[in-house]
Amino acid sequence: MQRTPTSQSPIGIFDSGVGGLTVLKAMQKLLPSEKLLYFGDTARVPYGPKSQVTIRRYAEDDTRILLRHQPKMIIVACNTVSALALDVVEKTADPLPVLGVLEAGADLAVEVTRNRRIGVIGTQATVCSNAYAYAINKANPDIEVFSTACPLFVPLAEEGMLNHEATRLIAQQYLAPLLAERIDTLVLGCTHYPILRAVIEETAGSGVQIIDSAEAVAQRAASMLGSTGMEASRTEATLPHLMVSDLPQKFSTLYHLFMNASVPDVELVEV
Repeated sequence: MQRTPTSQSPIGIFDSGVGGLTVLKAMQKLLPSEKLLYFGDTARVPYGPKSQVTIRRYAEDDTRILLRHQPKMIIVACNTVSALALDVVEKTADPLPVLGVLEAGADLAVEVTRNRRIGVIGTQATVCSNAYAYAINKANPDIEVFSTACPLFVPLAEEGMLNHEATRLIAQQYLAPLLAERIDTLVLGCTHYPILRAVIEETAGSGVQIIDSAEAVAQRAASMLGSTGMEASRTEATLPHLMVSDLPQKFSTLYHLFMNASVPDVELVEV
């Protein structure tokens, strides 16, 4: 039985693996007094190559795991789910507010672009869904959107190969067609990608503005909590509650690497 959430209730965040930690980090920075729950579906990562039917089923499972902890809001820190199953999360979590990284990132890209030529990189499922182009063109039909799938970025991030020569070569290969289109804005359309941001930025060059959808969704969450009077009133920061569906030890290692912070206990949950 769902209790009515209060301002002190936690915010639930889920992703297919460790990528959503970029959202957790952005939320901690912007909203340090909020209690955060994080679920990474490490048993079934990656979601990007899976079918829409499977992704929608996983989205419902992930939402139900967070709902056990009575959150006041759910953030979908997975672009693949944001693109293909946001409605499933909204229906499962109803009446709680649900925010997806995709729309937040698309809106910020529209604000930032000067030459109206935006590049989007994401998983195969996100790119094939055309959801970023749709969201960007809904905001401004005059913008040209160029998308490319970067399937190897997720395993590179998950393996912690943040500054590796292989990552650099693959980034050059993936970004070359977008840079040839003279984009001035690049959306990191997968929450794993900010983990590789240094290499992506270096490859794209100083003329291209990078849009991190993790930062964009954290800003949107802050503004929604502010407008509804649901911000937490704690004075000290609390450690997040971390949950995974497999390999808690590996998750702890990657958490330390990405967050540059000591690791709270990681709970193993069944999906």
